[in-house]
Amino acid sequence: MSKELNRRDFLSVGTASATALGVVSVLTQPERVLGANDRVRVAICGVHGRGNDHLENFAKIKNVEIAALCDIDDSVLSKRLAQMDKMGLPKPVTYGDVRRLLEDKSIDAISIATPNHWHSLMAIWACQAGKDVYVEKPCSHNLWEGGQLVKASKRYNRIVQHGTQIRSSTAAREMVQKLQNGFIGETYMARGLCFKWRDTIGRAAVQPVPAGVNYDLWTGPAPVHEFTKNRFHYNWHWNWTYGNGDLGNQGVHQVDVARWGMGLRFPNKVSAMGGHFMFDDDQQTPNDLNCAFEFDLPDGKRRMITFEVRHWITNHEAAIGTQKLGSPDPKKSTGLAKLGPTSGGHNTVGNIFYGSKGYLSTGDEDAVTYAAWLGADQDEQPPIKGGTEKAHFQNFIDCIVSRNKADLNAPIEEGHISCALVHLANASYRLGRTINFNPETQQVIGDEEADLLLRDSDRGYRQPFAVPQDV
Repeated sequence: MSKELNRRDFLSVGTASATALGVVSVLTQPERVLGANDRVRVAICGVHGRGNDHLENFAKIKNVEIAALCDIDDSVLSKRLAQMDKMGLPKPVTYGDVRRLLEDKSIDAISIATPNHWHSLMAIWACQAGKDVYVEKPCSHNLWEGGQLVKASKRYNRIVQHGTQIRSSTAAREMVQKLQNGFIGETYMARGLCFKWRDTIGRAAVQPVPAGVNYDLWTGPAPVHEFTKNRFHYNWHWNWTYGNGDLGNQGVHQVDVARWGMGLRFPNKVSAMGGHFMFDDDQQTPNDLNCAFEFDLPDGKRRMITFEVRHWITNHEAAIGTQKLGSPDPKKSTGLAKLGPTSGGHNTVGNIFYGSKGYLSTGDEDAVTYAAWLGADQDEQPPIKGGTEKAHFQNFIDCIVSRNKADLNAPIEEGHISCALVHLANASYRLGRTINFNPETQQVIGDEEADLLLRDSDRGYRQPFAVPQDV
């Protein structure tokens, strides 16, 4: 890894304007002012997997019209159109190129559920075109472009919600309030768990691009590679060119909760080690990863977040993943019910907070549940449950209408910080060393190779899909 970086010249990104890219500048069109009774016209970009969840959630919100769908795969668009028709929803306009979509002045907001390597660029273009943005996690493929998105949201005064939907759970919000009020005493450490039963992806041969797929647009900012199924739908997560491994896929939710619960921002030091164990396949990202984040507080105290990614068969921790903390039906979790524990699902995904008076654990996402054990005898407190994913999309729409960024549950500024932890840990793993970081300047200290990884992910940007330096 180091030798490869040393012989590469840094590929600087361009400063192409939004107009040159076919994106309509916000300065050239008046903003549509929404009244309390107006319908917010939303376009969903990337509707294969997670984008379908966006569709179903926006469809439940009374003052939302799903006005457009955008995807590079004609078969996926056809499937979603049929689905919307069955749901009794008005037929949306469809686009294969997001740049054409952003020229549509009637669209108020876009919801981004594309692969990770498109997230920041698409969101920045949307801000420049005067659209509000819901962007899936992680909001960025590397640290630098996440910072550019934050700048764009401020410059163009856009409502930008990050897809860390646990922040809209009533139970999670109550849990964080209790932690900050000293429920378990002085909270000195948080542990994030991302234990998911993921099978091997195998090895995939090069094959022709499927009919109806615009693979050039799918590739976008990334280098062009020959098409294989392991560089396309979902399996792109495990390729560094497009994804950020399970730390950036599922784990970013738990990184965000750990940081939120402890009231922390950027770390001072990050170290990660692990590997791609067990399977001989095309996966590049680790399926076992241990991360440590150290934070220096202004009062001289230090705090710690640890995080662990595991694939395949493992145990639960602190009741996370059991029916006690509201785990899913084991038969629905991975299709491996006959191998799983009878006490709950296969996955162990959540957080544990450690304090001077006890510890608290919380589960994952929908209907988030938390429970605590207090005192020397670890007296168990009754679990609390509550929260739905729809609330996060509703919060986004409410803020579009009110124009009050302060009411966002997951503003892009917070999303960027949590994603920064993901990028720092992945860089530490790939380089095989600890990374020292300046939280004030958001810069790596004394490590040019790490800085390169955190700026362009060791691949550069392919024109005309460069994240602009001047946003």
